[in-house]
Amino acid sequence: MQVWDFKGKTVVITGAAQGIGREVAKGVVNGGGHAVILDLNEEKGKATAAELGNSSFYKINLGDHESIRSTMAQVLADFARVDVLVNVAGIISTKKFEDIDDAEWEKVIRINLTGTYTMCNAIYPYFIKMGGGRIVNVSSVAGKIGGGLLGTAAYASSKAGVNGLTKAIAKEGGKYHINCNAVCPSFTHTPMTKSLAEDAEKNAKVIAMIPLGRPAEPYEPAQMILFFASEAASFVNGEIGDCDGGIVMD
Repeated sequence: MQVWDFKGKTVVITGAAQGIGREVAKGVVNGGGHAVILDLNEEKGKATAAELGNSSFYKINLGDHESIRSTMAQVLADFARVDVLVNVAGIISTKKFEDIDDAEWEKVIRINLTGTYTMCNAIYPYFIKMGGGRIVNVSSVAGKIGGGLLGTAAYASSKAGVNGLTKAIAKEGGKYHINCNAVCPSFTHTPMTKSLAEDAEKNAKVIAMIPLGRPAEPYEPAQMILFFASEAASFVNGEIGDCDGGIVMD
């Protein structure tokens, strides 16, 4: 597996207590960097930080904008320099469009899209002041194809919004040396997708849509995220990268 160089770097990662986010934190530490783990699950977040080493944990609630801003203010005060923000955390909504109510819609948009916006907005002025930085947002193949794999309308809309936000930040932030890219995974074996993996019928239906014929393991999308977060991607900006086994070929 590729080891990306993060020597002397501090990387903030949301949703890093488990799943894809944990693999990103692991990759940062393996590359010589310091991983700042942000997660709502305090028990798992602290355990992950202790297990990986060279990591710090901060509790955060992406559905609470004040929680995001206060936590990020603390992180930026605690470290001499923060180099990268990786937004992994999110929730899935599988309700059919006719079954989505206002509460479901607002919850998914608030966490997946507005939470990502608020994280980016909280660190953007800091990156300007420091002369640059990197942002990597984790989107989803659902944001490109309108759902149909895991999430449905609310989820797909939130992730399509993340794609648009990523491009806008890349376009406006370029002059400040801020690179912003996104990664769109498809079905990945994580705690969040456990119920799908255990449903033989749904699992088979989703796998049939993936040309490689299998789900991803968390380290696989993490590798693309780590690439975007590293100096190897120094001239990559506004890219919405697919890590989906061949579903979207653009």
